[in-house]
Amino acid sequence: MNREKAVLVDVRDPQEFADGHAVQAKNIPLAELKEKLPTSIKNKKLPVLFICASGVRSLKAAKLAQELGYENAHSVAGGMDAWKKANMPTMAA
Repeated sequence: MNREKAVLVDVRDPQEFADGHAVQAKNIPLAELKEKLPTSIKNKKLPVLFICASGVRSLKAAKLAQELGYENAHSVAGGMDAWKKANMPTMAA
């Protein structure tokens, strides 16, 4: 993730994001992704990792991003649940 300058996008609602999120994640709710992703991440070749609570919304987000031309869009398997279990860094807003 760090080597390729990947961008981590949390597609949960703002309140869920505020309750705790992955360090350096941007919050773009799934409902706003189609509109806001192109202005938030202009380089469509960058790796974009999507995360949500359990992995369901992030799968939808990755698929939508691919449809928008993001060649390297992926879902974080297991979402924030897996992120926390793996002791990855988190913070509250």
